[in-house]
Amino acid sequence: MQLITPQGDAFLSERLYDDLDRWVPRLTRRTLPAKHWAPRTRPDQLAAWIEEFVLSVEGGRPEPKATGPHSARFGGQLVLVTGAGSGIGRATAFAFAEAGARLVTVDRDTEAAARTAELARLIGAPEAWAETADVSDEQAMEKLAERVHRAYGVLDVLVNNAGIGLSGSFFATTTEDWRKVLDVNLWGVIHGCRLFGARMAERGQGGHIVNIASAAAFQPSRVLPAYSTSKAAVLMLSECLRAELASQAIGVTAICPGIVNTNITSTARFAGADETEERRLQKSSARLYGLRNYPPEKVASAILDAVVHNRPVVPVTPEARGAHLLSRVLPGALRRLARVEPKV
Repeated sequence: MQLITPQGDAFLSERLYDDLDRWVPRLTRRTLPAKHWAPRTRPDQLAAWIEEFVLSVEGGRPEPKATGPHSARFGGQLVLVTGAGSGIGRATAFAFAEAGARLVTVDRDTEAAARTAELARLIGAPEAWAETADVSDEQAMEKLAERVHRAYGVLDVLVNNAGIGLSGSFFATTTEDWRKVLDVNLWGVIHGCRLFGARMAERGQGGHIVNIASAAAFQPSRVLPAYSTSKAAVLMLSECLRAELASQAIGVTAICPGIVNTNITSTARFAGADETEERRLQKSSARLYGLRNYPPEKVASAILDAVVHNRPVVPVTPEARGAHLLSRVLPGALRRLARVEPKV
């Protein structure tokens, strides 16, 4: 038996069926972010779940391997993650895979994207496809969106994760440095929201957009002018888009991680440093992030929770939550901290 419960139905509640497992030996539970008339508003998702369930029963196939805490919510949904080749992007793809989502993993590194998709299928994703794209390239993103919509359908969840790091003083940061970091960190998010979000809105069945910002969005620093500017723009873009899309049942969340142990430090640029000094700074930063050792899997968990509860802004890591609180109640303290030059 398969039980599908619309989350927005005022006349139904999941709690009505809490003890159903006692009477049904093989029960598959699904929840759908829809109201009472779900068969009319989400026929595609219902049809996909029914087909999957019937084929599984008739063919004697095992049930999907999804074991994640949100499998009832995301099972069968189509999720795209950019920057999915490593770090937070890969961890997020795996978290959605554990929840039974169908995945599109996007990265400019073809092999890394393919590896993430391959592992996602082993973890629990019923389907996972790898795509190659540079999020800063508008034409490449337009082609990606067309391929995805033609081959896989309209997204239920979009995660704009791809980003690059850049450190250095304002006057050491060249125009080209600014262009690169804004092209990836800001324009990459804009392209994703515009191209995939528009299809969500046209479909009229809701969805969710997750934009990865940073604690740097609300925590100024004398050594991160370009990076912080790009992430602050992503945060405000998310807030504005959330307001615009609320009437269409499309949620928008800005995730703001602090120091997370990923490989962003090994690829980050350091404005004004020569090649030898830059390598030293990259290794030193990677060592510090490793000592902090906050895993990307915790960020991924926060992302799924944010989608489930439609949270607007989610600071992740203790230092991010602390900086977010200070930015609201003691902004002067953050400004004073911004003057301190970190020793790397």
